[in-house]
Amino acid sequence: MYELEEKGYFYLLLVIPALVLLFLYVIYWKRKKQREFADSELFKKLSPEKSFFKPVLKFILVLFGLIFLIIGLVNPKIGTKMETVKREGIDIIFAIDVSKSMLAEDVAPSRLEKSKQLVSQLINHFANDRIGIIAYSGSAFPVLPITSDYAVAKMFLQTMNPGMISAQGTSIDQAINLATTFVNKKDKTNKLLVIISDGEDHSDSAVDAAEEAKKLGIKIITVGVGTENGGTIPLKRNGVVESFQRDNNNEVVITKRNSEVLKTIAKATNGGYVDGNSTKDVVNYIKNALNNIQKTEFESTQMADFKSQFQWFLGFGFFLLLLDLFLFEKRTKWVRKMNLFNEKE
Repeated sequence: MYELEEKGYFYLLLVIPALVLLFLYVIYWKRKKQREFADSELFKKLSPEKSFFKPVLKFILVLFGLIFLIIGLVNPKIGTKMETVKREGIDIIFAIDVSKSMLAEDVAPSRLEKSKQLVSQLINHFANDRIGIIAYSGSAFPVLPITSDYAVAKMFLQTMNPGMISAQGTSIDQAINLATTFVNKKDKTNKLLVIISDGEDHSDSAVDAAEEAKKLGIKIITVGVGTENGGTIPLKRNGVVESFQRDNNNEVVITKRNSEVLKTIAKATNGGYVDGNSTKDVVNYIKNALNNIQKTEFESTQMADFKSQFQWFLGFGFFLLLLDLFLFEKRTKWVRKMNLFNEKE
């Protein structure tokens, strides 16, 4: 098994065919100029030591040297086996509000983008914990089941947007109920549900859902994103604001953060609330909360012994380029005597 760490460097391979075309053009141009100066037989007599094979060989060495250097930048890794690793941590489920109100820009760049930034920063501070992601608005949708693959979690995180759920509105109870389905009763790992929202809840069952979650051992921390003064909801096309969200009376909607709802939900599970407008405050708050939650040992299957192989490719690439420097375009005496390339007159 293998993996490629920096696949983007493969685009550098597009330079190779460009260099080949340039080399062929230079050969054509040289021979054209040589014919203008003298015919081929006379030119051979004027330059008896000139090798017609070595320039091609030198160019091939440079090409392969560059190819190996590019592969080295990609950093191929080889894994030898799958093994079950035991870790100690907890399961953290992120429930992110993707309702239209999260498009408000009273927090830069928007409430939703701020929420993604918060989760991404938190993931950077995790080591052994497993994570899952839920998106919700009028209903809830499981974006990512419980996993220890942080790279995949970040990838799915960036795809979240209001269009992924057709049911409009904000029903926090739906997110909490879905989070409870992530719980395996046989799995004794402690669970933490982090709800990130502006607190605009259109249901009356969030507290009841939180109390049920508490019975399953789920602790809830709520993160409020947005401002009490609120903001409008821009409707964009191709990044350009075309209009603003309006209500049934054709009035422009002003959406405001409702911190009290989020505090009440968190309190139902003996959790806590934190202002999400400050990334530093959120990271510190949740890190402290995790330190106060008992870690549980669980098993995780992963590829073991993935080792970087870039040094071999870089080394061989530099060797080929160095070899090219020591090759001269003149004929080699002992090779000329053997006439390997039919260059002897």
